[in-house]
Amino acid sequence: MAHRASQLAACCAILLVLVTLAWADFESAMDAYVRGDYATALKEFRKLAGQGVPAAQYQLGVMYDFGQGLPKDSKEALRWYRLAAGQGDTAAQFTLGFMYQEGQGVPQDYAEAVRWYRKAAEQGDDMAQVNLGHLYANGQGVLQDSTEAIKWFRLAAEQGQPRALSSLGLLYGSGQGIKQNLVLAYMWLSLAAAQGDMVAAKLLDLAAKEMTPSQVAEAKRLAREWKPKR
Repeated sequence: MAHRASQLAACCAILLVLVTLAWADFESAMDAYVRGDYATALKEFRKLAGQGVPAAQYQLGVMYDFGQGLPKDSKEALRWYRLAAGQGDTAAQFTLGFMYQEGQGVPQDYAEAVRWYRKAAEQGDDMAQVNLGHLYANGQGVLQDSTEAIKWFRLAAEQGQPRALSSLGLLYGSGQGIKQNLVLAYMWLSLAAAQGDMVAAKLLDLAAKEMTPSQVAEAKRLAREWKPKR
């Protein structure tokens, strides 16, 4: 038993060293990428991607996608995105969701967009959460479900995601699929406006005209007390 424990400890120590070295190589490759040295970045990303490092696979996909340091190749980009996404890389999962939602490099397929957005959203990616919320709100790739849309918008809003804040305000203001609540609509729109959303700022004035002074005061109080969870 003690021998097995020591073997396990040794294996874990070796694995930790390998992960640390791979991460150091990845950071070096990212430094080269950021300063525009695509040849060096490409060489390093290729090596790491071949070793199965998901972040490197994603970055290699990006370089193929945008033709950075090599000819643009959407099929090769998609291949690397899929490999990274299959290992749980949220950036790759979000990218695949966006590609299928917009029909960018792949046939448009809302159901596939939902599938990939959900994988990233369940890992806490705020952009995936808000885009998944919009697909539920519009009934694209899934049955229209305002409750589910609000769930994903809230999760993104709790991270301070601006589009999620305004989306919640619009849903509560329109009463589309849910009970209209102008106090909550004003609250979420004011939070979005505070982050520079000009459309939300204009909608605040329209909402206020339909509200009593006490409702506006309550909405402002809720907005002041609201804090993102992270």
